[in-house]
Amino acid sequence: MGIRYGKFELPTSIKVEEGEEGTFSARFIAEPLEKGFGHTLGNSMRRIMLNALEAPAIISVKIEGISHEYMAVEGISEDMTHIVLNLKGALLRKLPLEDEQNSRGVKHLKKTVEVTQEMLDAGGGQYIVTMKDVIDDSNLEIVNPDAKVFTASATMTRRVDLKVAIGRGYVPSERHIIEDKVNDEIAIDSIFSPVRIVNYFVENTRVGRDTDFDRLVLEVQTDGRVTAQEALSFATQIGIMHFNVFEELKFQKITFEAEEDEAPSDRDVIMNKLCLRINEIELSVRSTNCLQQANIETIAELVIMPESDMLRFRNFGKKSLNEIKAKLDEMSLHLGMDLSKYGINKDNVHDAMQEFQNEKLGKEV
Repeated sequence: MGIRYGKFELPTSIKVEEGEEGTFSARFIAEPLEKGFGHTLGNSMRRIMLNALEAPAIISVKIEGISHEYMAVEGISEDMTHIVLNLKGALLRKLPLEDEQNSRGVKHLKKTVEVTQEMLDAGGGQYIVTMKDVIDDSNLEIVNPDAKVFTASATMTRRVDLKVAIGRGYVPSERHIIEDKVNDEIAIDSIFSPVRIVNYFVENTRVGRDTDFDRLVLEVQTDGRVTAQEALSFATQIGIMHFNVFEELKFQKITFEAEEDEAPSDRDVIMNKLCLRINEIELSVRSTNCLQQANIETIAELVIMPESDMLRFRNFGKKSLNEIKAKLDEMSLHLGMDLSKYGINKDNVHDAMQEFQNEKLGKEV
């Protein structure tokens, strides 16, 4: 027989806000959490995303006619050291699938770079060789195809051999184990980690009358080899896998109290917020007018709309959107809410609010 634990407050969904970098940056908001669990989860997710995620990177290079990395090259403005540094910044996207044969093996990429006189003339005597000129593989997506590799100042035809591997974290060149290494092949320091920045914040949030529950905000920015949502999803699965290691030590099973049905008073609290009219909350005249022109009369009609639809309204910009989001946040609401558990959807939201107002008026009478 198991041991019965009390109910833990858990988020019913994760709110996602894309950043200025599109899918490469995002904010993830999870609430409510029991006090202390914001830091527990936030710090764990941050460490996993920064240290444990995988991505492809170049591990070695061989350029025809270049014997070592300190060599100056005729017809190329940069020496080999600078070329190695440029290749170190190559961002390659490849998510190996479990049903692919040898999907995680080292890939040997071969490409002949040809610079003609016409190419030099078009560039004023120089031609910038970029990542897309030296990498040609249908299984790899180049996130930064226009990043410079070197600058050619004379006509040339040179073969470039690259080896690409999938790994984790930062691996210096001397730690690479390169099979079938040939003469003149230069190992490269490899930055495998695709996540650039992870910040987390823990704020207070309300559950009923209690205001000391945690609200976890995760800010994630990647370099494009994975999206921000992929980074969070992969880190979550890695964390779960490691927690499962301790499952065999389970002495007694615990069960948790099921979440009780929402009390009528709690429903009344949220419904009272939803039926507020737009002119009853403190918004700027511009934002209020924009919402009125869009025939949005109540908070329910506002929160049920996704953020992307809001920006389609005439004269409605980012400044008004941020103002509305901040005001809704003060009310523990947000855009794109799922109100189905209250029997509210886009089609009946206006009538539902009117019906609740009538019920409320009847109770008062």
